[in-house]
Amino acid sequence: MQRSGSNVLDDALARVRALDPALALTLTREVNALRESRKFGLVFEKHLPESVRLPHHPVKRGVKVARRSPAKGEEGLARRVLKVVGAGADRVAHLAGVAEPVRVADLVVVRDFGEPIYPGLKSIGQIKRGEHNSPNHIVINGENYHALQALRMTHSKAIDLIYIDPPYNTGNQTWIYNDKYVADQDAFKHSKWLSFMERRLTVSRDLLKDSGVIFVAIGDDEHHRLRMLMDQVFGPQNFLANIAWQGSGKNDARYTAGGVDYMLAYAKDEQKLAENEVRWRVVKPGINHALEAAKHAWEEAAHDSTEATKLYRAALRTLRGTLEPAVFRYDQIDDQGRVFQAGDLSSPSPRENLKYDLHHPSTGEPVRMPTNGWRFDPSTMKERLEDDRILFGPDETTTPRVKRLLVDQADQVPYATFTTPRMPGSKRVEAILGDKRFPFPKDHEVLMRWFSAAAPSDAVVLDFFGGSGSTTEAVMRLNVEDGGTRQSILVTNNEVAAKEAKELRKAGQTPGDPEWEANGVCRYVTMPRISTIVTGMRPDGSTYSEGLPANVEFFTLTYLDPDRVSRAGEFEAIAPLLWMQAGAAGQCLSKEPPEGWALADGYAVLTDIDASEAFVKALAALATPPPLVFVVTDSPSEFEAVAGRLPKASRPHQLYESYMRNFEINVEVAQ
Repeated sequence: MQRSGSNVLDDALARVRALDPALALTLTREVNALRESRKFGLVFEKHLPESVRLPHHPVKRGVKVARRSPAKGEEGLARRVLKVVGAGADRVAHLAGVAEPVRVADLVVVRDFGEPIYPGLKSIGQIKRGEHNSPNHIVINGENYHALQALRMTHSKAIDLIYIDPPYNTGNQTWIYNDKYVADQDAFKHSKWLSFMERRLTVSRDLLKDSGVIFVAIGDDEHHRLRMLMDQVFGPQNFLANIAWQGSGKNDARYTAGGVDYMLAYAKDEQKLAENEVRWRVVKPGINHALEAAKHAWEEAAHDSTEATKLYRAALRTLRGTLEPAVFRYDQIDDQGRVFQAGDLSSPSPRENLKYDLHHPSTGEPVRMPTNGWRFDPSTMKERLEDDRILFGPDETTTPRVKRLLVDQADQVPYATFTTPRMPGSKRVEAILGDKRFPFPKDHEVLMRWFSAAAPSDAVVLDFFGGSGSTTEAVMRLNVEDGGTRQSILVTNNEVAAKEAKELRKAGQTPGDPEWEANGVCRYVTMPRISTIVTGMRPDGSTYSEGLPANVEFFTLTYLDPDRVSRAGEFEAIAPLLWMQAGAAGQCLSKEPPEGWALADGYAVLTDIDASEAFVKALAALATPPPLVFVVTDSPSEFEAVAGRLPKASRPHQLYESYMRNFEINVEVAQ
């Protein structure tokens, strides 16, 4: 029988006690103190270090590497990490502990999480179909933990809503931890998953505004652990909802049909939401279909309310399965073409100021008054009469009723449980791409509903488990639907599914090779889907739709040499981060300006301190100075001299000192 950690400690203390009683006493006190201070709640093995392969990073002296694939008879070295002690011009590397040199082409650089990393971005495509100054939707192909660190520089406390759909850890090798697919038989699969999630959630919390919220989708396997982890990272007082989505089910199941996914919703600071009087509201299901049917009936009936009502009721019967019961009850059309139902006009409780005469419009006599009086006071009743919102009977002997218009009942508080078939979402993605490329994509229409409820119309929405790109589609379609200016930032990787990876390795392909990369989720699914949605053209050249008015920029996360960064030698890779920090609208200054400075939409850059005089004059001449100004210099005094002459509306940042410091801070947090 396996002994507990507590018993093992007691046995060890007993052995020490036999050799050195004084030392044993000291150790016993320390152990007891640790036991008493142990945290209650979620306890799991912290799996460190997590590492990432950097297939395009240069192999040079001092870096750690692994073989891209094992040589014959050396399968055990496939994941063995070794240090490069020398790399020559002959394209071979000498590794610590390995006698023979190894070809650089056979190696890949490995970086542990917690080690300093200096990410940049390389543009791999763009689509411009929206307004010039509207924010670009950003898609980043890269390791999401490192992408989050980059966003910590550009979007600290700037994100309104985070939605993620992480691996559900079902044990069927659908996710990778430390360069290996996690199997169901892995005894540490839950603690690996929690370690993996904790690091990313901790960083993401720093990105949220104080009024921001996060939604995390999850299945049955890790739901209970995720709830405790979210309590730990965000605080139990910031829990908002446990949303259950019934998307499918099995009739042959023994106990329940299953098919439920969840979304755990947390606030960065729920008290801030309460102070801002935030209330979530969603459009009642089917109401737009009902209003469209009423409009069609009104036109077909040539504005005859009786005939229009008859046609509308017939249409409602065909829509019943898609309508909320409350919507279905609005089944009449009045003389102005408005959909309504007749409601009670009596007051729920007796009040003297609600008891007054209401005269019939034809007979002029007072109508029968309810026992408790009218629902409205005289002033409000007058407004309802003028707006033709009171329904009178043939004479004063009938108690009138109030018209309750459907357009006034368009929204409701969202239910924490809902039923929407999951299959249509998969079919839509299949229709977009022309074939089936991605399992179980999230339905963008479901996401639209929650995004519109939980975030403002100019929100910045982040998804760092981007998958097929449902979040970006949801944000873009919401903007078209309601005229919003939301921006999505989507982070995905280019991982290949386990089955495809096995076949590619058999064919001699490894991560970083063109064929391997072409089959990764970002290149094969995410980018083609988003491109098709925006342009309206599928990857094969066929027409899918008219497209959407949106701007999108695609990037790959790169890893920079810190020496080159500190010498201002990596401006092109860091430039997109500056552009994103300024809102990712308009022009991106992607090249180092030959004049030593440049102005763009929302920001400005001074790359040559000797050109500061012309730079400051150019800023002063602007009617609206840019809010962000980046100054490249390693001299604090030179930076302060320029910063002191900038317009008051401009916030100065020193490059690359602020860039380097940002990631040094992140390393401390990660450890």
